[in-house]
Amino acid sequence: MSCTKQVESNRKLKTVLVVDDNPDVRSLLVELLEMKNFQVVGTGRNGNDAVILYEKLKPDITLLDVVMPDTDGLYALDHIRKINSEAIVIMITTDLSQDTAQRLEGLRATAVVYKPFDIHDLVKVIHDAESATHADKIRFFN
Repeated sequence: MSCTKQVESNRKLKTVLVVDDNPDVRSLLVELLEMKNFQVVGTGRNGNDAVILYEKLKPDITLLDVVMPDTDGLYALDHIRKINSEAIVIMITTDLSQDTAQRLEGLRATAVVYKPFDIHDLVKVIHDAESATHADKIRFFN
């Protein structure tokens, strides 16, 4: 019986894909999200990983670093939007430039969180993004 209860409770967990080129940041996010009752279904290290994993895993939420080598988060966000225009994609970045902010807005990022961030704030952003009825306006958090 306990196996059935565990499976049932796992179904209620929101699934998350974490993509960041820094392995320490990835590990920390995974650990903290799991402590906050999210189910991390995959991790990646660049934009190409993000697109492949998003299409394969179809997570409820994607946390995506903006600045990564090879293919960045902007590339991934653009391609994820083509797969699912309503995807919840929360961008995480240190890039405070107006150009990046405009590109993220144009690609309809669900929200942008600036590093460094507090995990409680990130969880609040995730919950806010999930409950938003209109994702028409990008939200920036620092």
